Amino acid sequence: MPLVARRKGADLQNQHTIAEAVSTSGIGLHTGVKVNLRLIPAPANAGIIFKRTDLEGFAIEAEARNVARVSYATSLMKKGVLISTTEHLLSALAGSNVDNVYVELDNLEVPILDGSALPFVRLIAKAGLRRQRARKAYAKILRPLEVVEGSKRIAVSPSATFWVTYRIAFPHPSIGEQSLDFTPALESYEAEIAPARTFGFLEEVETLQKSGLIRGGSLENAVVLTREGVLNPEGLRFSDEFCRHKVLDLIGDLTLLGPPLVGHVEAERAGHAMHSALVDRLLREKDAWTLAPSTELEPELHPVKSPELAPSPVA
Repeated sequence: MPLVARRKGADLQNQHTIAEAVSTSGIGLHTGVKVNLRLIPAPANAGIIFKRTDLEGFAIEAEARNVARVSYATSLMKKGVLISTTEHLLSALAGSNVDNVYVELDNLEVPILDGSALPFVRLIAKAGLRRQRARKAYAKILRPLEVVEGSKRIAVSPSATFWVTYRIAFPHPSIGEQSLDFTPALESYEAEIAPARTFGFLEEVETLQKSGLIRGGSLENAVVLTREGVLNPEGLRFSDEFCRHKVLDLIGDLTLLGPPLVGHVEAERAGHAMHSALVDRLLREKDAWTLAPSTELEPELHPVKSPELAPSPVA
């Protein structure tokens, strides 16, 4: 779901792929395994397709029908083949205006890198974008939809552009209640959302590891919280980094709808499971939205010039 690109001269009418292949490597957050990842240009209308090079290039499309797990990460599966922790890369592709790309990796989990989408955004910037002849189409919301599960809620309603309101609440002194409004057409994804890192609680580490999770987690790729505060010596990148990361995850998870969304998404105490539930609801209730050509939406979605890429450190 490519959002409004935050780069000078962004073209929202046509599809884009990357201009050349680029690579990176790292470890998986949950598996701890080493993985090499390569982004390769793809033809128009291909979408985002993962390929397991260790399994003869087995392809898994980044689509809702292939979603397998949505607990601590968004994982895709097809015919028993798994691609785990896709959301940060998907978010970076969306925020960078990439519609079509092949993602090759030689293991089952996308590398976590620094725990944010920023390294992927920079990798995409290194590759550059190539404009394609095919036009974009957008999923324009026509009527409100809502998914509620206890105190968790996610909803979407009609709007002239895509924007997000996210609210979280954790009984922790470093988090508490946080809320954020983010409009890609007016704000910089690269500077305001991409640098926000994933986070977790130190007291839960042992339990999660016994469950086969966060085996690759460290202070290098996550914000770790003790009962009193933040364990990372460098502190936070934003005072509300936790809420910003939730927006990052949401943007990545919404790519699984297919076409870019035009509407207002509101999320309260949500997460991957709720994000996926909203996508599923939209795919079931197709009368709630219409596939609109980009030519109808370009004036409303025209981007402003992006500020220079720079996180906003917090002392």
